Amino acid sequence: MEIRPICLPRTARDKLLIAGPCSAESERQVLDTAHQLAAMGVRMFRAGLWKPRTRPGTFEGVGEAGLPWLARVKDETGMMTATEVANAEHVHLALDAGVDMVWIGTRTSTNPFAVQEIADALRGKDVTVLVKNPITPDTALWAGAIERIWNAGIRNIGAIHRGFGAYGQMTYRNRPQWDIPLELHGRLPGLSIICDPSHIAGDRRLVQELCQQAMDLNMDGLIVEVHADPSNAKSDAKQQLTPDELGQIIDALVINDAAGKGDEQINILRAKIDEIDNNLIDSLARRMEVVAEIGKCKKAQGLTVLQTERYNAVLAKWREMGARRGLPEDFIGHIYEIIHSEAVARQFEAGKEGAR
Repeated sequence: MEIRPICLPRTARDKLLIAGPCSAESERQVLDTAHQLAAMGVRMFRAGLWKPRTRPGTFEGVGEAGLPWLARVKDETGMMTATEVANAEHVHLALDAGVDMVWIGTRTSTNPFAVQEIADALRGKDVTVLVKNPITPDTALWAGAIERIWNAGIRNIGAIHRGFGAYGQMTYRNRPQWDIPLELHGRLPGLSIICDPSHIAGDRRLVQELCQQAMDLNMDGLIVEVHADPSNAKSDAKQQLTPDELGQIIDALVINDAAGKGDEQINILRAKIDEIDNNLIDSLARRMEVVAEIGKCKKAQGLTVLQTERYNAVLAKWREMGARRGLPEDFIGHIYEIIHSEAVARQFEAGKEGAR
């Protein structure tokens, strides 16, 4: 399976840029957004018609009714169009309506039966297909979904990195785990990988830093959620940008010709370190949140903040766990002292707030 880089219109900076709303909500919303993006030079417009939502009763897209809106986008702006498909019916409807590119979403790519159904519907079609990563960080499962589409005769095929599911409050909505798409590229060297910073971030304020990280890792482009009025979007309002905000991000991107072209194994290892660092920060933040709650409980029960017996027990446990992983006792002790010092300060402050 020799995959070549995807053939789609690229920007002047030789990167793919796909942009548009999470969901097509109305003809006016679609056309307003599309015209603004076209004026910026964007050449590929995305909009979700069928939305796989976690909970029933939420907005699940306009479905087939939105296909004429995408056709108007093509007619009026000259942009190519793209939407997500989750079954064979979606494929037939989208392609019959002239949609240029379809992508397989993260929930669908997790299910080989669903991917095969889509692959069978795509057989013999001349269309571009992108495959989002599965919800779990499983490189083999992602590569398997791509292989099913390849076996259906699709040759203009690429991948979308949109991050991986995470539980609890995290910096990002989904974990980037940059090492996974890098490992996928190692398996399929010619594969174009496009980053979806919107779904990784879950917050428009974090999109720019993720776009830059993707460029630093030499990814082939970006697929970004952009809405003419994101604050009133019916889905994923927090992570969508305005067209002006997208323009500012694109203008600020630093794209180095040498980015990501060093030793690929080093890049993978560095990506793993970045992911571990993200997890460390998230874990420390969650620990301090729990510490603050303990501080309030101690204040209410008249207990002292510093409890020597508990301190010694936790320190001994840390040293024991560290020793099992080959970490020096002094190193573990130093780290615990810093964390404990901050925890004591947090408990004092939380106790004061609880007494107000």
